[in-house]
Amino acid sequence: MTPKESKGLKEEESSGPSLPGLDDRITGALVGAAVGDALGGPVEGYSPDQIAERHGGRVHGVVGPWHGDDWRTARPIAPYHKGDGHVTDDTLMTHALIRVYARVRDHLDAYAIADHLVPDLMTIPRWIPELETETLPLHRLFLAEKWLVARLAHAHADPREAGVGNIVNCGAAMYMAPVGLVNAANPAAAYAEALDIAGAHQSSYGREAAGVLAAAVAAAASPGATPDSVVTACLSLAKDGTREAIEKVCEVARGHSDFESALGPLRAAVALYDTVGPDYRAPSLAARRPSRLHSVEELPIALGMLLVAGGDYRHAVLGAVNYGRDCDSIATMAGALAGALGSPVPEDWAKTVAEASRLDLWEPARTLTEVAREVFERDVRRRRAHERAFTALGGAACSD
Repeated sequence: MTPKESKGLKEEESSGPSLPGLDDRITGALVGAAVGDALGGPVEGYSPDQIAERHGGRVHGVVGPWHGDDWRTARPIAPYHKGDGHVTDDTLMTHALIRVYARVRDHLDAYAIADHLVPDLMTIPRWIPELETETLPLHRLFLAEKWLVARLAHAHADPREAGVGNIVNCGAAMYMAPVGLVNAANPAAAYAEALDIAGAHQSSYGREAAGVLAAAVAAAASPGATPDSVVTACLSLAKDGTREAIEKVCEVARGHSDFESALGPLRAAVALYDTVGPDYRAPSLAARRPSRLHSVEELPIALGMLLVAGGDYRHAVLGAVNYGRDCDSIATMAGALAGALGSPVPEDWAKTVAEASRLDLWEPARTLTEVAREVFERDVRRRRAHERAFTALGGAACSD
């Protein structure tokens, strides 16, 4: 990038003092995702009614483990210490993907997952908040994420199709926010990159959810973005059941301005597309199988809660948390989207989660911001080279 172009970019970012810049949006999205994850973890798998009964009403912040001090042995959560501000595998995978970006310092593909993400999960011990110990991240991952190691490190599958045969769930979508941030303000590019990356992990509507979540984050990180513009971007790219589920859920969400009244209607709207069924802990025999007719539940609900909240971070995340079911992932997505829009993450929540999880929630954001700027400069150079080559072939002259 020339000095003139660089100066123009900085001037564009600094215009309109009330508009969050790239740094703020990336920080808001990543810190927001981690905080949402930590708030949703302790009530994951339960219904809104069960959550209200257990906590004497709705959850309004960080809460302790569902089973109190018995978290090490109480089923079905054992041996994970969910609650007390601990992030879950959603955040661990998000930070791992950022480390891959930090090494490659360019756009990623499925081979980057095989060459960099999988070795990171398998070989480098890190602090795992829910296990309260330092160990390999692999030991905390759910089966759908351990599939990455089985298929790529041991079966040597082609990374582009290694996700075929895996549980179809939101496992890839839950950590795709960094892809949207590297492609900030370019939802179509984020969608394409995430689909490539997610091919190593997921298939069918699980892979589609990863692409659409990345596109949603990229759209949210655009100047002047709103919850409605984010949903519009998603609908312009999403396919099959994922598109229908987002459309139906968001239609319902627009009729609510408070998450309490929206909890039941949003679940009813997504139920037709969700394969898990009404009992989250006892999935139907058709659950999590490939289909063009279905969708993961988490992404449409996160977008719905974003609309209900009008983009407000606190409202969107608390709606996602109190929805229950896979609410740590729903709150991760809703938190990333609201944070990318520029809605501030409550400082007390962020401080509590960072201290409890023993993680610097802001360092990954600084790293990804540097990478995003480098990738953009590379993209500009590549685009300019293509324009010059196409012009030399007799195409239209480049416009500056």
